[in-house]
Amino acid sequence: MKLVSLNCGLPREVLWRGQNVTTSIYKEPVYARITLRTLNLDGDRQSDLTVHGGKEKAVYCYPVEYYSYWQAELPLRSLPYGSFGENFSVEGLVREGLAEDSIHVGDRFSVGSAEVVVTQPRLPCYKLGIRFESDDMVKRFLRSRRTGFYLAVTREGDVGAGDDLTLLSHDPDSVPISEITRLYVAKEYGPEDACQVRRAIAAEALPDSWRTFFEEKLDRLNG
Repeated sequence: MKLVSLNCGLPREVLWRGQNVTTSIYKEPVYARITLRTLNLDGDRQSDLTVHGGKEKAVYCYPVEYYSYWQAELPLRSLPYGSFGENFSVEGLVREGLAEDSIHVGDRFSVGSAEVVVTQPRLPCYKLGIRFESDDMVKRFLRSRRTGFYLAVTREGDVGAGDDLTLLSHDPDSVPISEITRLYVAKEYGPEDACQVRRAIAAEALPDSWRTFFEEKLDRLNG
């Protein structure tokens, strides 16, 4: 697996539906080695810290193999790396099916001199619609199941395009990223779903906000 493009962006103000909106979804490739820190990459910053950023969302990772899918879906649009707001455009995550089916919460990778751990899927907000100038893009993105995922930084270090992304450990008892997303949108849980939720809650790398969400949803659906 390889880091094909390293992408960063700072907050900018854009006009959307007659309102000024501050967003950091516009990422551009960086052609130098930069430092990956606990909260983000040098030269990158999140805008709305109530829903973006923090140590469990330090880096957003997206497979480059998905670009061909989106190019077919959006034939009139240019799609340079970073188009989906990702920091890491990565090649080799997709083997069979979708990367989200094989990448689990808690999977650990080395990249450059840094180490990272998978924490959660990306749930798109309306700013993805701003980036693509389409209110429908959020639903299309979620429906595609090609969400990508977030990484927390377990060891700071320098990273750059061309670095290998090497799997250090994989927890087969954890749950795939695709299951986290599916359980999030599910209207009701069957017995197997409830079992999967409990497995997800037990994953050490799962952020507390997700753990609380699943515990409360499980209580509501069981109540």
